[in-house]
Amino acid sequence: MMTPSAEMTRYFDATSNRETRDDLKLAVSLVEGSKIAIDCGCGAGSDIAYLRAKNFHVHAFDGEEDAIRRCQDKFGDDDNVYLTQANFNSFNYPKASLVVADASLFFCPENEFGEVWRKITDCLQPQGVFVGSFLGSEDTMAGAGYNGEALWPEVLVVSEGQVRNWLARFDIISFTEHRSEGKSIEGTLHQWHIFSVVAQKKSADV
Repeated sequence: MMTPSAEMTRYFDATSNRETRDDLKLAVSLVEGSKIAIDCGCGAGSDIAYLRAKNFHVHAFDGEEDAIRRCQDKFGDDDNVYLTQANFNSFNYPKASLVVADASLFFCPENEFGEVWRKITDCLQPQGVFVGSFLGSEDTMAGAGYNGEALWPEVLVVSEGQVRNWLARFDIISFTEHRSEGKSIEGTLHQWHIFSVVAQKKSADV
């Protein structure tokens, strides 16, 4: 097993039992019919726990071996959680009513994003819901000081216009631009610039 970096370990420790975000609660409330969710970049599994509490069958993947190990420790006895070590482009997306991608598409390689977004969009059933976040240009991680060797090697930086264009096949339920300053998990000053989205796939393409 590859030993995770100290920074990665601290990140998973800090997010293992984080509070459920309001965007995810809103997204779950919109889902009708079958409850099948995909958690993209599941990390230490906090969203999986919430989704299972809401009776979703959860397909979760992460590229980090340590993330999948942690989730196996938590959910290994749950027949309704399906864990895969994979990246965005190699994961086999099943049909779903909900796709969760919080703070994970930040790290999708730019040259793969178009294909990944097509897969995410296509796997959602009509009226299915996407909830996720995208990294803005003023975030500290978008700057030269980002430590890609300790965390993830690539960062996808986007504009509001790009995100809205990608959502052409969706009705936007909530779109929030977050700008704030605070301390990162490492204890250093961090400027956050994030676009958070809840969107529902249209019944038919227009």
